[in-house]
Amino acid sequence: MTTMTSSPKRTVWPYAVIAAFVLFAGFIGYLVQQAMRTSVELVSPDYYQQELAYQQRMETVARTAALPAPVEIEHDAATRRLTLQLPAAMAGQPVAGTIHLFRPSDQHLDFSLPLQPSATLRQQVSTARMQAGYWRVRLDFTASGQAYFVERNITLAN
Repeated sequence: MTTMTSSPKRTVWPYAVIAAFVLFAGFIGYLVQQAMRTSVELVSPDYYQQELAYQQRMETVARTAALPAPVEIEHDAATRRLTLQLPAAMAGQPVAGTIHLFRPSDQHLDFSLPLQPSATLRQQVSTARMQAGYWRVRLDFTASGQAYFVERNITLAN
């Protein structure tokens, strides 16, 4: 009688497990590389000082909300103008302040303008030089010695 010796069966499972670990390690390496390349910059250079003044800002926002009429900030895409309208209750009061146009995705596009309302407490700002996308308009002003603050979000189209 002859005995047949058969060769042991080879399985692909050890190779598949090793390949899965190698692919997983490569994927993790790729994710780490992408994370290291991502720019993580603060939205403004004095971010921490702004955070410390948070309570004052909240009081200013509450004072603004208590005005008899809201401060209106509207964007007209047809004329590419931003219109700021202060409440009529501020007529005859000295008003001074700053308009901050803030682009959250790119701090290099941020800029500020002085608030110079007309006799009707209205000011128009051209948005022609601003890139399309998401913007925050921050209006920081004083009237009769009281500070006020308004922030609105706008989206500019091409």
